Amino acid sequence: MAYRHILHMLSPLKHMSPFDSNMAVDAGYDVVLPYTGVALDEVAGLVQDAIFSRGPKGAKATGLFLSGKSAELALDMLEAAKAAMVPPFECSVFADPAGSFTTAAAMVAKAERHLVATHGVALAGRRTLVFGGTGVVGFAAAVIAAGEGAEVTLIGHDGIARVARLAETAQRRFGVHLAAADGSSADRKTALLAEAAVVFAAGRAGVQILDAQQIGSAQSLLVAADVNAVPPAGIAGIGVMDDGVAIGGANALGIGALAIGVIKSRVQGGLFRRMIEADRPLYLDFRDAFRLARELLA
Repeated sequence: MAYRHILHMLSPLKHMSPFDSNMAVDAGYDVVLPYTGVALDEVAGLVQDAIFSRGPKGAKATGLFLSGKSAELALDMLEAAKAAMVPPFECSVFADPAGSFTTAAAMVAKAERHLVATHGVALAGRRTLVFGGTGVVGFAAAVIAAGEGAEVTLIGHDGIARVARLAETAQRRFGVHLAAADGSSADRKTALLAEAAVVFAAGRAGVQILDAQQIGSAQSLLVAADVNAVPPAGIAGIGVMDDGVAIGGANALGIGALAIGVIKSRVQGGLFRRMIEADRPLYLDFRDAFRLARELLA
């Protein structure tokens, strides 16, 4: 019996993202079923309904996607899903809340590529600032970069308290060190930029985080990446399609939102296809997304 590929998409939010649904169908899933308003304690029951109804072979043709807007909750749901499996009844699971894990992976991989190709240096050891770090894209990018040895600082637009809590979460959960800093004023941001080699901007759409004067004064800056595709740019001088275009200072190269988005889409689609093709269950998160992004850019 040939089983159709079914993807169950779980979100704690009111709606499932059409973006993610489209990506899953285009990657090859035959049936995509959204479940919204899902609480953490409901995940196990939904998983076991999905795997027991099709037998072990049918479970292999079944997938689970975890959405939302919280990295921690999505990863908690991933762990709950994994714990609910009853071998040989197992299915693959992919966490990508708000598309943030694949977006962050693409952004960090793009920055790493330009650091190596243009400047001849690795991400490891580079002083890296993450603006918009309280959001799920910024937080995931910070954890990925720190895991690669970068010296990462989360910048809080409203003070240090929230980013300090996230830095503690990163240490506890992923064993990586993140510093935290107050970026609530233009002067504070300018001071922080003075020794930064890499900047990731993952703030709200349509909000400029760094202006041209601040970027022009950042003489140590090598690469800056901005995921904001809605004018004005999060970092002044970066166009949405820029992919290693000079933005100011002697060495700084800019990476825009759509240049990042091309890789993000390929990563998300690629991970969906890996689930479909897998002979054993896969449990995918931002680390898998980063590995694939690196492969695509190699």
